[in-house]
Amino acid sequence: MWWMLPVTIIVFFAVRYAAQKIKSPLFNPLVVTTLILIPILLVTGTSYSEYAGNVKILNDLLACSVVALALPLYELLPQIKERWKSILFITFTGSVAAMITGVSIAFWLGATPEIAASVLPKSVTTPIAVTLAASQEGIPSIAAFCVVLVGTLGAIVGHSILNLFRIKHHAARGLAIGTVSHAVGTARCIELDYQEGAYSSLALVLCGIITSILAPFLFPIMLLLHNLA
Repeated sequence: MWWMLPVTIIVFFAVRYAAQKIKSPLFNPLVVTTLILIPILLVTGTSYSEYAGNVKILNDLLACSVVALALPLYELLPQIKERWKSILFITFTGSVAAMITGVSIAFWLGATPEIAASVLPKSVTTPIAVTLAASQEGIPSIAAFCVVLVGTLGAIVGHSILNLFRIKHHAARGLAIGTVSHAVGTARCIELDYQEGAYSSLALVLCGIITSILAPFLFPIMLLLHNLA
């Protein structure tokens, strides 16, 4: 299926061009591209495994894109040094809150431990989320779906919520979006404001590290409390 990769790239850039003209948070390139590709795969009878195998290079480039986020961080290094205590507190609190709320809501809705483990890393970037979910006996594919869903929602409504509460400081906005909406939210931040995107990139990296360290200890505790309840 040689056509899968070029079609995916063409559709994405066409949608991205349209998004620049429409300028609406609801017209998210990731969501719209997915909605266009799904019918194409269904009509052609292409399975997800076939598609994923043929566009694997795009997934491999994800790690490179995360590394590229280091450039805006470097340019804001003096400001980051001045605020490192606040930044660590915000990202630590946000990471813990994201894991606790996600797992708690999953258990409250009657989810199995397997599903709850898949929801646990919903607010970190996909490679980390998939690995963490698998380490806690979760389902990597569901974890990846949760990451995309949360990131997309953050990119679409995140800035509207911040505007509603009149939060205008670039650092605060970037850290908030990056903490809960990882790479997708960060991409939206970069489109709107370079400085905001830099802080969102920082939150993305720190939350990934913090979640990776805490998740293996936090989830067993939450599972034990759920079983005792």
